[in-house]
Amino acid sequence: MSDLDTILQRMRDAHARDPLPEWHVRAQRLRRLETMLHGRREDIAAAIHADFGNRPAEETELLEIFPSLSALRHALRHGRRWMRPRRRFADLLFLPARTELHPQPLGVVGIIVPWNYPLYLAVGPLVDALAAGNRVMLKMSEFTPRFSALFAELVGRHFAPGEVSVVNGDAAVGQAFAALPFDHLLFTGSTAVGHHVMRAASANLTPVTLELGGKSPAIVGPGARMPHAAERILFGKLVNAGQTCIAPDYVLLPRARMAEFVAAARAAVARLYPDLARNPQYASIATERHYARLSALRDDAQAAGASIESLGDAAPDASRRLLPPVLLTNVRDDMTVMQEEIFGPLLPLLPYDTLDEAIAYVDTRAHPLALYLFETDPSLIDRVLARTHAGGVTVNDTLYHIAQHGLPFGGVGASGMGGYHGEAGFRTFSHIKPVFRQARWNSAGLLNPPYRTRFRRMLDLLLKRG
Repeated sequence: MSDLDTILQRMRDAHARDPLPEWHVRAQRLRRLETMLHGRREDIAAAIHADFGNRPAEETELLEIFPSLSALRHALRHGRRWMRPRRRFADLLFLPARTELHPQPLGVVGIIVPWNYPLYLAVGPLVDALAAGNRVMLKMSEFTPRFSALFAELVGRHFAPGEVSVVNGDAAVGQAFAALPFDHLLFTGSTAVGHHVMRAASANLTPVTLELGGKSPAIVGPGARMPHAAERILFGKLVNAGQTCIAPDYVLLPRARMAEFVAAARAAVARLYPDLARNPQYASIATERHYARLSALRDDAQAAGASIESLGDAAPDASRRLLPPVLLTNVRDDMTVMQEEIFGPLLPLLPYDTLDEAIAYVDTRAHPLALYLFETDPSLIDRVLARTHAGGVTVNDTLYHIAQHGLPFGGVGASGMGGYHGEAGFRTFSHIKPVFRQARWNSAGLLNPPYRTRFRRMLDLLLKRG
């Protein structure tokens, strides 16, 4: 038996001893996680900073530590209510029977964590799984070795091995992890790797939640307030240097307003990241391989006829993995930058002549993880919402739909399946068991064989009533 099998079996044994933890047990686990994060905030930010080369502590606290703590507090406030059985009305013909829905922990949940937000994308689903009463194994990313080692150390100090366990290792370990017979597996990462994860899970019929990505568009409508639209799109694009699964990947905007957007984008970057070449609040690209990939996307697009619009006077610096933001104009669909998810500070601009043309462009491509719309006309907003598909939408801003505990976060089609966050996450990691309680005095016997005249009358009544 491998080490992974041993960990999984230990968790299964622990779950068998307490298959339906009371709320006070779940809440105590969540409070330990909260204490763990609070006590080591600076160490967490420092480890992620070291892994990236430069990740501003402000971004780690805003985009990882704050939403993690917020998710914990939300679960502690509402988890007791989420786990209560819910009454449902029995169908009229079966009265006075009663029906109920009982949330039940699935058992052992596996979570595969990506490198771009290694704390939040570990803690977010972990909170939901613990609130639902599960045991959890996490596979951390090998591309954030310092943070992954720290997280394993912290979890080992605050949780028993049968509650939460952290696994570290290379891609081979990740493949073995995905092949374990979990009761549910959540993967956050690229679509390409998502195919392999789902294939591995299918051998065990393990249910999966896949949080993938894709090319998330920002549509600037004809009535958009351009300075606001440019600032919010650049904010969403440049936090974490664009290494965000829901970052705006490209912008569709009215042809006549292209120059206006470029000017507003330059002004926005100057405000957000003054003296960008020396600004410690602009993150580095996380790995040399990713830096090289992004540089190649930019250079290939330029060689194929795209124009480069620099947003500032900073130059690329491979030694620091500093990649300044650029806009790409005159792009074509056959360019690699328009075929792959960018995941960095390159932003193609695509002009359109009518809003329906922009809608059709989005709707005829793989469904994205996120869609952003900037518009002031409610009827145009409703038109875009009705005619496009995306995992989630933010109107007149970017990113913030992911921060809402009352909204599930997930993809659709090529951008993923399933969702979590708040009560939606609790239900993802629970089996909502339907229960039918038959009354002592009931009419079920009227449908028993032998099937004679009385039965035919009852069946005719059922067929008429539906």
